[in-house]
Amino acid sequence: MFGYVRPWRDELKVKQNRDYEALYCGVCHALGKRHGFMARMFLNYDFTFLAMLLDGSKPEPASMRCPARLWCRKKNCVLSTGVDAAADAGTILSYWKLRDTVDDSGFWRGLPARLLSRLLRRGYRKAAAARPDFDGQVRQCLTQLQELEGEKCPSIDRTADTFARLLAAAAPPSEDPARNRAMEQLLYHVGRWIYLVDAWDDLEEDRRTGAYNPILVRFPSGVEEGREVMRTTLRHSLNLARSAMALLTLGHWQETLENILYLGLPAVEELVFTGQWKAANHTDRRKHT
Repeated sequence: MFGYVRPWRDELKVKQNRDYEALYCGVCHALGKRHGFMARMFLNYDFTFLAMLLDGSKPEPASMRCPARLWCRKKNCVLSTGVDAAADAGTILSYWKLRDTVDDSGFWRGLPARLLSRLLRRGYRKAAAARPDFDGQVRQCLTQLQELEGEKCPSIDRTADTFARLLAAAAPPSEDPARNRAMEQLLYHVGRWIYLVDAWDDLEEDRRTGAYNPILVRFPSGVEEGREVMRTTLRHSLNLARSAMALLTLGHWQETLENILYLGLPAVEELVFTGQWKAANHTDRRKHT
């Protein structure tokens, strides 16, 4: 996952923001406890979004020492089964994203990802043992995605669908088929949105390095002609994700999740398409981590 899925903090209530940050810290703690210190290095906002979806209960704060700020003690740190499940899924996704980078790069360019994947391997094995079905789905989807990239597939929808199916499997199934279906659709369309936003965000780098990017292949005469096409399909995915969310009861995190889908993601998308995302993301990380 890539860190795009976050709330619009200016519209969060003080209590919502406090609980959100406590959940973020809880996911960090779960990553370290379940998969080792190295797993914490890959924490991002997307993991927190998944934790909110998987656990709608009111957070119970616990006091934990922050490894990034040893001089202070976190008063709010959410611990729950949903947080643990998000930590497992996040570690699996982080590991396979590193391995995908290794496969797509030459020896020297892929060396950092190769080293990081080896450091994360032990934590990944623990996560895969806890979530074998999800790990299998990730492997399958990434293999299909590599095949599409290898053949320079010009279809934006086929490549986005492969990643979306990967994320749709992130929520463990419940005993309620209707809830499972709605959750799957919500995650599917958020996953599709993530893939397409990331593809646009990487346009300049991929053009410079010659790496595969479905947008560059789909619009060979110039990507500007595809700008409105991309914005339209992104709005479509967001609307379908919102429709799926409306079928779910998400408990304590309902309003924060609505903030993410209705305000946070559109704001991130606008920053990406206006070329301001990297600077804004750097500033936000310095303020809130």
